[in-house]
Amino acid sequence: MVCLAIVAGQTFAQQTEVVDFQRLKADLEFLNPGELSGAVSVRFVVLKDSDSVYLDAVGMAFNGVKFKNLDAAAYQDLKFKAYQDKLVFYRKFKRQEVYEVQFFYTAKPVQALYWIGDQVWTQGQGKYTSNWLPSSNDVNDKIEFDLSVIHDEDYTVLANGLLVGKEVLPEGRLKWSYDMEAPMSSYLVALVIGGYKVKSEISNSGIPLEYYYYPDDTAKVEATYRYSKQMFDFLESEIGVDFPWKTYRQVPVKDFLYSGMENTTLTIFSDALVVDDIAFNDRNYVNVNAHELAHQWFGNLVTARSSTHHWLQEGFATYYALLAEREVFGEDYYYWRLHDYAQQLLAQENAGNSTSLLDPKSSSLTFYQKGAWALHVLREQVGSEAFRAAVRNYLEKHSFQNVETSDFISEVEKTSGQELSDFIKTWLEVVALPQDAMVKSLKASAFIREYMEVSCETYPDLCIHYLVSDISDQAKIKILSQEAYVVKSEDFNNSLEVRQAIAQKMTTIPHDLKQRYEGLLQDASYLTKEAALYNLWVNFPQDRARYLQQTSSVVGFSDYNVKLLWLALHLNTPEYQADQKEAIFEALNSYTDPEFGFELRMNAFHYMKLINGFDERSLSNLIQATKHHNWRFKNFATQLLEELKSVEAYAQIVDKLNY
Repeated sequence: MVCLAIVAGQTFAQQTEVVDFQRLKADLEFLNPGELSGAVSVRFVVLKDSDSVYLDAVGMAFNGVKFKNLDAAAYQDLKFKAYQDKLVFYRKFKRQEVYEVQFFYTAKPVQALYWIGDQVWTQGQGKYTSNWLPSSNDVNDKIEFDLSVIHDEDYTVLANGLLVGKEVLPEGRLKWSYDMEAPMSSYLVALVIGGYKVKSEISNSGIPLEYYYYPDDTAKVEATYRYSKQMFDFLESEIGVDFPWKTYRQVPVKDFLYSGMENTTLTIFSDALVVDDIAFNDRNYVNVNAHELAHQWFGNLVTARSSTHHWLQEGFATYYALLAEREVFGEDYYYWRLHDYAQQLLAQENAGNSTSLLDPKSSSLTFYQKGAWALHVLREQVGSEAFRAAVRNYLEKHSFQNVETSDFISEVEKTSGQELSDFIKTWLEVVALPQDAMVKSLKASAFIREYMEVSCETYPDLCIHYLVSDISDQAKIKILSQEAYVVKSEDFNNSLEVRQAIAQKMTTIPHDLKQRYEGLLQDASYLTKEAALYNLWVNFPQDRARYLQQTSSVVGFSDYNVKLLWLALHLNTPEYQADQKEAIFEALNSYTDPEFGFELRMNAFHYMKLINGFDERSLSNLIQATKHHNWRFKNFATQLLEELKSVEAYAQIVDKLNY
């Protein structure tokens, strides 16, 4: 049965049954913010006789459409029609004929390609590359995409594949040309333009590794990209299949929609993950780094045929990222993360939101964490040797193709000699978590067994000594979370992670622990500094000015978590720099401006609400935020604005701003 696509009253055969797009070459130029133009050449082979062939193309204008058979000398005019979301070519296309079509287009994308200040970046997954580049939205149609981009010479242009040329053009412009050499699904097409510098390494197998960064972030490069080469070399060895592409780049961008995106050869990630040495201890890029790298095999080299098999991408990427982190941080870390995943999945199940791994509408938690758990248990069941051989065979057999779950399972059955129907039912089809099996697997770790057993309720006589014993940091933090435990002076002689838990637990600070607690302000953790500053400010009013002076130069994460708290506390400490209050308020207010990243703005709006300080400037910025491209920020701003409109004074300002 031939599936049909219906567009504005026209009916077209399902593309993958009619045509195989093989190569798309585009020369792009950005003349005005929000607008691009391009010259495209696309080659395809016809699989069935057809009166039409289409490309997905949203809201674009076209001209100069021509075609030729691949062996013909000259191009001819080609009849076409541009619909709202498709460009349709009309003629008698003959089976087994290879055609090449050329055309020009202009586009003003409303999604999938974003202009953020002086940056341009793309996000194709879930947003469709066809919003800015005529292409195929079908993940089963793998195409070689070769992009060339003209832009000002002061900027770096990044795209998929090898950089094969930089041509100097008049008026201070450059043409950057990239060659993919291998096919991929269109959601993996990527483009980034911005002001960057780059640090380079070479993997053990000879693959160039490029780490891009803003010129002002030179001091953060090592911490941000820490362990990158180690994890790359490990994954190549562990997976047993060479890195599928000829180069690998990573680049941070402003206000990204997600933590990261695994575009082929070019991972884009949120610049909120650009960290210094202190921030690295609290939150870092390591897991996202490993996850997006693993996708270069699982998702990019082999791609799930449909969302029913989405776990083949996200479950594998989550699992192999965890293996890479085990290589860096050790076995206890590996089991701790599995334990954490289990707790998240259990919470989802208790909320009644669990689904099976083969449900195309499953949550990210199911696809990612449950998928990783399924692979962990499968490896335990069949043994590492059979598991690794199956993964290697699966990738090599289906390279540059689309897959279903059965393709992977059949390879595991072959290498292990086991029949896996019970595994399939338990882990892939059944909704309920196999909790007993998960607990049994976790208890293979002595580290996890200790964590599960330690308790002030179970061993009250030992409780007083737990934080000075040799139990793990995670077990100590568990003890700290128990209401019965009272922090003692010697408990501060612990690791950074345990001290952070102390900082957050002790909202009331006994005077005899004041000096020990004050030492937390010096810890190499922005979360510890934030909690300690606030709790000390609340508990010891007579010393507020001293605490503010001591932390005046601390900024914190990219959302300025310590700096914004400091500004808010400054405004509520009349005796400290009394003549600076207006300037301090303006500083806090200014961080709501659109020039700043959405995480920082969100935090600034939070503090403006706490101090009841919204004015025309910040409310105008909040209204602007309700139209932001990042859905998390947009939803936050929309909800906050509705709350503020219930306050008469704020409602009047909003009305004045004509919102």
